[in-house]
Amino acid sequence: MTGFLTSRITRWSVLALAIVLFAIANLPWHLDDYDQAKQAFTSFEMIEHGHWFHQHTPNWWVATKPPLVGWISVGFYAITRSWEFAWRLPSFLAAIALLVLLLRSAKIYGQVAALTAACALSFNLFTPRLASLVRTDMPLALVLFAIGLLIWEKIRTRAPWTRPDRLVLFLLLSAGMLIKGPIVYAFLLPGMVVFQWRWRGTNAAAFAWSGWLPWLVSFLVFLLWAGAGILFVPEFTEHVLLREFAGRFSDEVHRALPFYFYLPHLLHRFAPWSLLMIGLAFVARRKDDDGPTHSAPLSAGSSRLSPETFWLVAWSLGGLIVMSFVPSKRIDRIFPIVPPFCLLLAATIAACRERERMRPIIDRICAAVIILSVVFTTGYTVRKIVLARHEQRDAFSMFGRAVLKEVTQHHWRYGVIGGEDEGMLLYVRKTEFLEPEQAIVLWNGGKLDALVVPDDELDELLPRLRGDPKTVLTSNPAGRYKKRHFLLMRSPSS
Repeated sequence: MTGFLTSRITRWSVLALAIVLFAIANLPWHLDDYDQAKQAFTSFEMIEHGHWFHQHTPNWWVATKPPLVGWISVGFYAITRSWEFAWRLPSFLAAIALLVLLLRSAKIYGQVAALTAACALSFNLFTPRLASLVRTDMPLALVLFAIGLLIWEKIRTRAPWTRPDRLVLFLLLSAGMLIKGPIVYAFLLPGMVVFQWRWRGTNAAAFAWSGWLPWLVSFLVFLLWAGAGILFVPEFTEHVLLREFAGRFSDEVHRALPFYFYLPHLLHRFAPWSLLMIGLAFVARRKDDDGPTHSAPLSAGSSRLSPETFWLVAWSLGGLIVMSFVPSKRIDRIFPIVPPFCLLLAATIAACRERERMRPIIDRICAAVIILSVVFTTGYTVRKIVLARHEQRDAFSMFGRAVLKEVTQHHWRYGVIGGEDEGMLLYVRKTEFLEPEQAIVLWNGGKLDALVVPDDELDELLPRLRGDPKTVLTSNPAGRYKKRHFLLMRSPSS
């Protein structure tokens, strides 16, 4: 079984399968759930209106996220000339980079542990779905893992912080600030506080801490962005500072969920790896008859955790506990703790395999869990894709492409009436929804040749439009509210 786990064929096969699942898990692509349209609109607005630092949602509320991921999408659009790829490549490439980074760092624990950690990151209910969603969760997880890994390397190698190290840390922290704001501190500083307290007075504590400068200057980057929004963007204070940031700690703006919400969801979505880690943790705590080596996560001759492994525990659990105290909860928000959990799993496997008599058993268990997770995740992903295609969840996206084809072919001037389906604005490549009254004025004034209308506005709108408008296209029902949209065309005789 060890040969199977250390085989290059096994390693490259599961990694290739993981990347394929990252790419296809959300097929057919659309923007009608998980607030994807809001994130996609930021980069689209940058190109169309030149709003590079502060953007809006499709319904023209102030966008609540800093602009870094939007900038990256603009860069990919300049290369690919496809918004569908440009919106999804930041998350997809971040997922691949995260996988490579984890695999390289886990190699110090051995090939078996590294492969198992990589499979734990790849084959669960979190990663394949987030890897091609138009969201900021995966880029944020990559940045946070890179920061935590930098600290882990300093602790492990007992290497002092140099000026280039602090510069890299500052750049990573600034990137996190420009992806999702000061939430980066919630995933890193609690673990650092616990680590400093546990290892106070030792070299490990000194090597772990870089000094305050990178942390404070990176926060200044966020303050400059927020300050500019307060001064120059109407309603920024209300929509971003009060509703998005302060509102997370109140049940008046966002729905409050209990403290324990994340734990059962994490155990479920990270299964079977969560169960494997719990089981192996008990095994790893037993005394090692042969004595652990330098690669094991236990201190030599002792059951005490080594400093680098204690950092992985503090880093992972610290982020989970602090995020559990925030009343507003969404399960994807704790995804950044999954990569350090995977590295901790590798350390735990290495500790268990130090016992000669336990090594074959641990290898068989790891192989069984890998095979189980690969089969389950692949089957689950394929089933989800088949179901999504059967339900035509991309109906609005297909309708939007058909609309663009019609209006381009006939050189029509067109608009779209707003509604709850924010993605429709992006499907038809417009930057503003029209109010019904505004659309009527423009249509009757001869300034529109075609109009996209949701079904709940159609009956009231048609009698007020001049020129006997005809329905050219009709979408299938889709989106959260299962509505239809129609493309109305001005009659040629009018």
